[in-house]
Amino acid sequence: MLEFLYETGTGRWVLKFLTRPRLSIFVGKMLDAKWSRILIPYFLKKNNISLKEYVPTRYESFNECFCRKIHPKCRPIDREPAHLISPCDGYLSAYPITNDLVVPVKQSRYRISDLLRDRELAREFEGGTCLVFRLCVHHYHRYCYPDAAVKGDNVFLPGILHTVRPIALRNVPVFTENAREYTVLHTENFGDVVQMEVGAMLVGKIKNFHGAAKVRRGQEKGHFLYGGSTIVLLLKKDAVEVSNKYFEATARQMEVPVKMGQKLGEKR
Repeated sequence: MLEFLYETGTGRWVLKFLTRPRLSIFVGKMLDAKWSRILIPYFLKKNNISLKEYVPTRYESFNECFCRKIHPKCRPIDREPAHLISPCDGYLSAYPITNDLVVPVKQSRYRISDLLRDRELAREFEGGTCLVFRLCVHHYHRYCYPDAAVKGDNVFLPGILHTVRPIALRNVPVFTENAREYTVLHTENFGDVVQMEVGAMLVGKIKNFHGAAKVRRGQEKGHFLYGGSTIVLLLKKDAVEVSNKYFEATARQMEVPVKMGQKLGEKR
């Protein structure tokens, strides 16, 4: 189906309808309804999801199940101040930022200035690192702050909603076209960090819990509703030494599974 949508003329015509935010908002509302509970058993079975790791509760809708809370012991947070932690579960890719260019994801290239729609802010991350966390439907869809910080206001950038699966990344500039929301974190240990959440096809909502505030390392920042989604971290030059294994895997066009709270690198 995705090959049809992204690699044929007819499919790309259909895609114009499927990527409209109104459709994703409508689907999101349907999955908030009580009747959507009937979809939960099929969803869990199809994606091999066990609820043993999650806080027991009665889900009143499909979306309540989708953004379920995990037991804290199942996602321990690395508390070492010098360690940068993963803000979420997902598949990680790591890229250097050079001349405003970043993320050559399977033939696609992006500019940080296009990602942020802010050339001045983008210049602050020249020579730094871009970490991309791709979440699939089976992943835990809540996310946290990678360090203690003073958090700026949320900046919402409207757009359309492509899937974030690799076939879409090969064919369209997904991250600069999709609706997304970011904030600048003035962190205690890694300088200024941008944390961005990117919506995806049939994601009804990106739900961030805080406006400008003082936040803690590992504190829950928000969650996605239904759909695969992406989180992007932008790190300044010489702020963090991210483990080289992530860059090496990315160069081989491989993604590395990570979990929320685990160490990704160290303060320089």
